[in-house]
Amino acid sequence: MKSSEKGFTLIELLISITIIAAASAAAGAAIFQIVRNTERNADQMTAVRQVENAGYWISTDAQMAASANTTADLVSPNFIFMEWTTWNGTTGDPVSYSARYFFENLTNGTGTLKRSYLSTDGANQTTLIAQYIYYDPGDVANTSNNSYQGSMLTVKLTALVGQAMESKEYKIMGRPNY
Repeated sequence: MKSSEKGFTLIELLISITIIAAASAAAGAAIFQIVRNTERNADQMTAVRQVENAGYWISTDAQMAASANTTADLVSPNFIFMEWTTWNGTTGDPVSYSARYFFENLTNGTGTLKRSYLSTDGANQTTLIAQYIYYDPGDVANTSNNSYQGSMLTVKLTALVGQAMESKEYKIMGRPNY
């Protein structure tokens, strides 16, 4: 190039464009990974929270229960049925309670877990306990299940959100002296 000419040669432009393209591709791949991992982490956290919430409610009822019927004894969509009695502190009259956990809207093995709570003193309500709970009796290794032996209720809860699956097993002792 003559000293009076100014600008870039074709080779310099091609090298610059190649470097910019490579840097842009690397930045695009990094952004894609960040977005994909953020979505996967959000699904995993949702699954964990759903399992923990269901475990909390079932554990609370099971600690009060005098008896429990589990999936082996119940017809689907019922999951667990528990009963117990307390005594009214004012009158000394017995108050009977029951909590029935059941699945609703099961699609491809995933649905919502609800709790129907009844008592003879009129406290009757149905509550959404957890979403994305996985229940497929054909998938014994992964599905939510339960058993009741002696006074020990064992409950395995599995949530499936997107590609994220979370399972936790709870072993709950019933109240003593029943």
